[in-house]
Amino acid sequence: MKIGITCYPGVGGSGIIATELGIQMAKRGHQVHFITSKVPFRLTIDHPNIYVHQTDVNSYSVFQYPPYDITISSKIAEVIKYYDLDVIHMHYAVPHAVCGILAKQMSGSDVKIVTTLHGTDITVLGHDMTLTSAIKFGIESSDITTSVSNSLKEDTYRLIRPEKEITTVHNFIDENKFNMSDKEYTAAKLKVRYGINEHTKVIMHTSNFRAIKRIEDIIRAFNIASSEIDAVLVLVGDGPEMNRMRHLVTDLGLTDKVIFAGQQSDVVRFYKMSDCFMLLSEQESFGLALLEAMNCGAVPIGSTAGGISEVIQHDETGYITDVGNYEQAARYIVALLSNDEKYKTMQQNMLNEIESRFKSESIIDQYEDLYFSLKEE
Repeated sequence: MKIGITCYPGVGGSGIIATELGIQMAKRGHQVHFITSKVPFRLTIDHPNIYVHQTDVNSYSVFQYPPYDITISSKIAEVIKYYDLDVIHMHYAVPHAVCGILAKQMSGSDVKIVTTLHGTDITVLGHDMTLTSAIKFGIESSDITTSVSNSLKEDTYRLIRPEKEITTVHNFIDENKFNMSDKEYTAAKLKVRYGINEHTKVIMHTSNFRAIKRIEDIIRAFNIASSEIDAVLVLVGDGPEMNRMRHLVTDLGLTDKVIFAGQQSDVVRFYKMSDCFMLLSEQESFGLALLEAMNCGAVPIGSTAGGISEVIQHDETGYITDVGNYEQAARYIVALLSNDEKYKTMQQNMLNEIESRFKSESIIDQYEDLYFSLKEE
C-alpha cells in the first residue's frame, strides 16, 4: 500500500507513535510518505520505502498568522496526486484530519482517511466551543477514527458527541530500543556520572514540565518517602514549570536528592537506571513515556487520570493513586522500594503484561488491518 502520514514532527507522544508506525509499515513493504513541516525527530533511519515531504510555512503580509493549515493541506494533496496514495493517516482531529479532508477534495482522489485521536485535540481543544464543530467534522468525515485509549474515546463521545464509531488502538513502543538489555551496566555507568550511590534507589519522571503533569505532587511525594528510604529523584525534561520546581526543591531542602537532568536526546539510559517511574498527571490520554519506562524495568506509580489506569494494573504491575493525592503516592513509593521480593514480582508481572497487551507487532497488525479494510471497500 501507499500510505501518507501527517503528524507534528517534534518531541511528543503523537509524533513518536506516528513516526514509529510509519517505520514499521515501511519495513513490512509498504510505501510510506511523511508529509510534515519538518523531518520527524524520531525518523532516524534511511529506508527505501520511506519518503519525506516537507512543507515550509511562510509568513505573508496578507495573513495575520502563518497559514499552516492551508500549506500542509496543499502539500498533502500534491503527494496524494503524484504518488496515488491509498490511505492518509492524520494524527490529531484538529488540524490534521480537517487538513486531510481538504487535501482529498483538492486532489480529486478517492484516498481513504484514517484519523487518530491522541488527547490534546479532545481533552483541551474539545472544551473550546469554537473548535468543537471542526473536531466533530474531522472525526465524522474520516473513514476510520481511532483513539489511543478507551478513556480518550469516552471523553470524545462526552465532549464532541460524534456520530461515528471510534476504535481503540493502544500505543506501542519499539522493543528493540526500550528493553531490559544491559540494564545493570547502563544504570551503574549513569549513576557514576551523576554521583548516585550504587545501592540508592532511583525514582524518575520525564515530561515537558507543564502544570498538567503535576510535577509538584511528585516532588512532595518524594519528600515524604525519602525520609524512610535511600532514594534520589531524577527529573528529565524542561518546560514552563521548571523554575518553580527548582524553587520548590530548594524550599524543601532536597537539593542533594533531586537531579534536574534537563532535556535528553537519549532518555532510554535514564529509564534503565530507574527503579520507579512516576506519572501523576491530571490529564493523560495514554502516557507513552510510562510504557517506555516500564519495558525498561521501572515499576510505575501513576494517577487515575485518563488512560494511565489502562496501562497500570493496580497492585499487580504498579500502583495508581487519585490525582493530587501525593501522600498516598509517597506510601506507594515506600511500599514498592522497601520490599525487594514484592518489587521483583511486580516488575515481572509488568513485563509480562506489556508483552501480552502492548507488543508492537500486534498493535501494528491492528493498524495494518484497518488500512487493508479500507482498500477492500
